[in-house]
Amino acid sequence: MSWSATQYSLFEDERTRAVRDLLAAVPTRPVRHATDLGCGPGNSTEVLLQRCPDAQVVALDSDPDMVDKARQRPRLSIPRVRCEIGEIAGWAAQVPQDLILANASLQWVPDHASLYPHLVRQLNEGASLAVQTPDNLDEPAHRRLREIASQGPWADRFADFSLPPRHNAGFYYDLLSPLCARVDVWRTTYHHPLIGGAEAVVEWFKGSALRPYLARLDEQEQADFLQLYLQAMQHDYPAASDGRVLLPFPRLFVVATR
Repeated sequence: MSWSATQYSLFEDERTRAVRDLLAAVPTRPVRHATDLGCGPGNSTEVLLQRCPDAQVVALDSDPDMVDKARQRPRLSIPRVRCEIGEIAGWAAQVPQDLILANASLQWVPDHASLYPHLVRQLNEGASLAVQTPDNLDEPAHRRLREIASQGPWADRFADFSLPPRHNAGFYYDLLSPLCARVDVWRTTYHHPLIGGAEAVVEWFKGSALRPYLARLDEQEQADFLQLYLQAMQHDYPAASDGRVLLPFPRLFVVATR
């Protein structure tokens, strides 16, 4: 599945808000080495640099278009930042890390029961793993995706389709508390006012949740799928009094300090 950095960045301000809130909760300590796992177009890495102005930073993403856009950001074009193409699964740090950031990326990686402890083991003593993942699979935007995929003429293409499982706060607390001195877990629902009505909701998810669905369809089927999805979004996300659409977006946060 390929990504589009341009599409993802259409709502960069809204998408970046969560990483600011996440890093604000990380305990203050000197950071010499930090990694941004799933850096996307570099918006999260910019926030990481603001939080850790003296750190050597690696920004990692599996998608070449995302890494290319990250490298083009002036604030990331400095010697102490390396933007690299690589997979999160199986990643290991070259040196022990003082901070590992994963903003809206680990939900695409399976086997969190193994992945999260592995990431904690890459940390120095007293260092933190900071993770934010969307927690919106029960929201209408996702429920409608599953309905359209399973009920349309392309249903056979989705018979074996599934996303990596997502877990609740208790799962991560129980998993990480034996390994860490402190585990902070919370859930926040952002309500993003989007200009452009239900079409804006579709554009938002074209940059994320829609991508694995559209990847299984040909060009005409993609257009048909998007039309059905737009109709569903018009029903599920009516306009507010000012004409904007309010998009509720729950997110789960974990800061695990070793």
